[in-house]
Amino acid sequence: MHTGMNIAFFGSSLVSAYWNGAATYYRGIIRALHERGHRVTFYEPAAFDRQAHRDIDDPDWAKVVVYSAADTDELRHCLEEARQADLVVKASGVGVFDAMLESAVLELRRAGNMVAFWDVDAPATLERLTQYRDDAFIPLVPKYDLILTYGGGEPVVNAYLALGAKRCVPIYNALDPQTHFPVRGETRFDAELALLANRLPDREARVDAFFFDVACQLPRHRFLLGGNGWHDRPVSDNVRYLGHVYTHDHNAFNSSPLAVLNISRASMARFGFSPATRLFEAAGAGACMITDAWAGLEQFFEPGEEILVARDGEAVVEHLLRLTPMAARAIGTAARQRVLAEHTYAHRAAELEAVLDATPRGGALRTGVGQYGNKVVK
Repeated sequence: MHTGMNIAFFGSSLVSAYWNGAATYYRGIIRALHERGHRVTFYEPAAFDRQAHRDIDDPDWAKVVVYSAADTDELRHCLEEARQADLVVKASGVGVFDAMLESAVLELRRAGNMVAFWDVDAPATLERLTQYRDDAFIPLVPKYDLILTYGGGEPVVNAYLALGAKRCVPIYNALDPQTHFPVRGETRFDAELALLANRLPDREARVDAFFFDVACQLPRHRFLLGGNGWHDRPVSDNVRYLGHVYTHDHNAFNSSPLAVLNISRASMARFGFSPATRLFEAAGAGACMITDAWAGLEQFFEPGEEILVARDGEAVVEHLLRLTPMAARAIGTAARQRVLAEHTYAHRAAELEAVLDATPRGGALRTGVGQYGNKVVK
């Protein structure tokens, strides 16, 4: 077992969830790794106004290093520091210097360490690589010791293997029970249906169908919308827009409404097997969840018992018209029990350790030609 590993992690942000849907995932995984005796240094850029919208201080379970997004000098220093790590992780979607990082971390391979690419949005990455066959990341895929993804199941694994990945393993979203749990409902979050989602082109048409159109059909129901980017979107009178909802308010946001809606982005729905972070946050708070349908859902929640599934907006309307507070509480309680039993970040950290145990260290591949015929980075 790789106990006490020194891990260097290059990601979008650990301390800010502002325009950063991966924050909860990073926090849950890294805290759980810390609790299992590993040391993580998280390198993140001062970008997209995230540092001005921090929602946690630097945690005691990870060291956070913030580097400039204006030039590469500070990043190069971070890379040199990361050379001593046992495991170097480059996450997708850092947002700054991504192409440089994808190749630079491979140069940190030395005898006895591992270099991994952790794709926190595999459907989007793979659609990009399929569309642009000259993408600079494609020849790099076989050079990583390991590809990790935050979801995607067999379709994503097979797609990465087809690109020459040595190994691809999903490490799914989960619940951090220390962060997300039931709280007393608050009137500011009262609604029959609440949605927390940033406005993204890959999601907007589905939000129209599953949320805004439903609100128009149920004028006497109250709808609550949180997330960035919706300020100029015309809404019906029964929709209240909150803007960005900070992490410390997520439990109240999920505990207060009758039901909480999950809407997958189009690419994630197509690939399936990608439960959103929001699902586990809401389940942790004991919320009754309504989700759009996607392949693999049954692997995480039992439809009708632990979650309500809607194939279109009409199904959302039907759920809301039938749902009683008693039934909502029962579904939310069942969902919480399920994730506590099977889907916490403690479970995921143990899964990750098992994956690392089975992954050859990169030093054996420092020179020569790799097993897929690619020249290996020194």
